Amino acid sequence: MATTLTEYAKLSQDVLLQGVIETIIKESPILQRLPFIEIVGNGLTYNREKTLPTAAFYAVNATWAAPEAVEFDQLTAVLKILGEDADVDNYVKATRSNIQDIEAAIIELTAKAVRHKFEETFIYGTTTAYAGAPAEPDAFDGIRRLIAVAAADDQVVTMGGTGAALTFSKLDELIDAVKGGKPDLLLMSRRSRRSLTALIRAAGAHVEIERDQWGMFIELYNGVPIGISDFIRDTHVLTLGYETAITGGTCSTIYALSFGEGAVCGITGPGGLTAERIGSLESKDATRTRIKWYCALADFAKPKRAALIGVTA
Repeated sequence: MATTLTEYAKLSQDVLLQGVIETIIKESPILQRLPFIEIVGNGLTYNREKTLPTAAFYAVNATWAAPEAVEFDQLTAVLKILGEDADVDNYVKATRSNIQDIEAAIIELTAKAVRHKFEETFIYGTTTAYAGAPAEPDAFDGIRRLIAVAAADDQVVTMGGTGAALTFSKLDELIDAVKGGKPDLLLMSRRSRRSLTALIRAAGAHVEIERDQWGMFIELYNGVPIGISDFIRDTHVLTLGYETAITGGTCSTIYALSFGEGAVCGITGPGGLTAERIGSLESKDATRTRIKWYCALADFAKPKRAALIGVTA
């Protein structure tokens, strides 16, 4: 069963770990909604639908055609090691914590660094160089690589040869590319969000707004929550309508994502995200807390995610 990090925080009795998880998810529209499947082992192998047989109508006593083969893609999401050490000098901790808890502050900043790296990898992660994104073999493949924005695909909506300004019709086309119901999130850069807001105002309408579980206001388009990612770049390059680089251009990408065990889903090792107290260090007068996460991304169904590429200012 898939569980979000928010629920993992409720299950933890460790105050330190609860604080780390809350720090990570509170400002992340991705981690607030992305569920995780906890697995035993170093990876999850799953089958994804590739082709369906063709059904037909038959007359009475007619001979039925031989059934067509059903094909699947067998994929494996391998857990990767994400983490960072938070080292606190004992002298600083003892003499400078009269106003603010130095150790808590450093652990919080380290937790944010882990979140930032996960979000960046969620977008641009690729184990081999792809469409201008450099390879990071020890990371997992992100959504940009999984959707394959560098080639024609049913799940890729393009703004044209070299990109164009956002339109309602293209955004609606993106949402329609996600099958089986509306997506759970429209993920975009701040510039794209400003463009969408300007479109709505120019049409004489108002942006839909609701509160999330943290009490913060979130915007919606056509009932779909809008998530802002500071890691989606506005510098992509389009060549003949498809992405060839992530720097040097003026284009951005908007993602429509459905989350869950039959859609886009995270996987994590036993215990999920952990905050491990290493204790005193031998080489220096300091204590260490290690924040680590065995995690990866699973893409269970292609129709559950889509990308609108080539969005200019």
